[in-house]
Amino acid sequence: MSGRWRRAGSTAVATSALVFAGLGTAVHATAATPDHVSAKAVATAVAKAHVQYQSACDATPKKGYAACNALRVTGGTTAFMEKQAALKGMTAKTLKPNASSASPTGYGPSDLQSAYGLTSASASNGSGETIAIVDAYDDPNAEADLATYRSYYGLSACTTANGCFKKVGQTGSTTSLPTADSGWAGEISLDLDMVSAIAPNAHILLVEATSSSMANLGKSVNEAVTLGAKFVSNSYGGSESSSDTSYDTSYFNHPGVAITVSAGDEGYGAEYPAASKYVTAVGGTALKTSSTTRGWTETVWNTSSTEGTGSGCSAYDAKPTWQTDASCTKRMIADVSAVADPATGVSVYDSYGSDGTGWNTYGGTSASSPIIASVYALAGTPGSSDYPAQYPYEDTTALNDVTSGSNGSCTTSYFCTAKSGYDGPTGLGTPAGLGAFTG
Repeated sequence: MSGRWRRAGSTAVATSALVFAGLGTAVHATAATPDHVSAKAVATAVAKAHVQYQSACDATPKKGYAACNALRVTGGTTAFMEKQAALKGMTAKTLKPNASSASPTGYGPSDLQSAYGLTSASASNGSGETIAIVDAYDDPNAEADLATYRSYYGLSACTTANGCFKKVGQTGSTTSLPTADSGWAGEISLDLDMVSAIAPNAHILLVEATSSSMANLGKSVNEAVTLGAKFVSNSYGGSESSSDTSYDTSYFNHPGVAITVSAGDEGYGAEYPAASKYVTAVGGTALKTSSTTRGWTETVWNTSSTEGTGSGCSAYDAKPTWQTDASCTKRMIADVSAVADPATGVSVYDSYGSDGTGWNTYGGTSASSPIIASVYALAGTPGSSDYPAQYPYEDTTALNDVTSGSNGSCTTSYFCTAKSGYDGPTGLGTPAGLGAFTG
């Protein structure tokens, strides 16, 4: 897998292999804390999470191309591992570099649903909705890996045979598919698993672009909409350019469709298509258990000045009418956010390629984009003339306001530093149920 090594946290990563028995469905199915272990003790353990990780795809794409925003954990101890060890009264084991495992080492469906107030909605809503995932290249094992993830967590089967899952190329063909790519396959597995975690009753449409060019990815967005998806997640981005406004018109202007886009993984600085005025730009947080009533706490995801959630003031895209922050005259990134820190990352099953075969933990805003697309799906079909990016601005009370952390240094504080109310790294906040995602 390409990409440079990265580290979150200051603790040295041990090299012992993961030996962490008993992380089956029964252990993972509840976020409750046993009587003999206090919530504060668990939160203290989770705070120790520290990992190394790699970019799944090319971190520096050439002009007109995009990189995926998936980061695969390759060593250390994740927040989930620390949590499970604390519940067992044990010291957390470590993942050795490049190791996958026989059981999950990241947050699963029950954790994410609990964190974002979605447990009831995830069980009851989403039937009849189609969530599209747009990525580049082919993942030959996408359906099989999806089946493994859903079976492990006790989710209903989502297959081609039962009509729940469909994989097509950018022209809509089910047989003429792109060249396979192991890095993008990890991205695809991450996206499919996050949809399953949040909206297990929804149908999933995977549209695979021929390449990672913005033109091919954009055509894939159009194909997803043509095939009936009302929710489209895009976990990729590249540098802004003067072509972006034409891309807006050609690929992302779809009233009645909730289009989500990752804000980026390289800290402060605007990316496209997150900068499109027609999409919901999704930033990233570090998500940890806490002793609060919510049971969770979030801060801006930031590993270093060049590693963390994206944010920024666009150089080219006009500001949508519903965005009213005072210091950016053009489009401001982000709108909302969800978990993205690899140290507090999510569980993913991926078996394609030699890198990380089996259960892995992933982070990056590639995780947060499909999470938010799935929350939109739980909230129901958007109005036919609506731009759903506006919805969170209409009900900010239904969001968890993230007020601490930053993703870099900038002359205008809220561009890169969290505060009460709107800020660039986390937007208006993270889901607290569905209220902010319905018109």
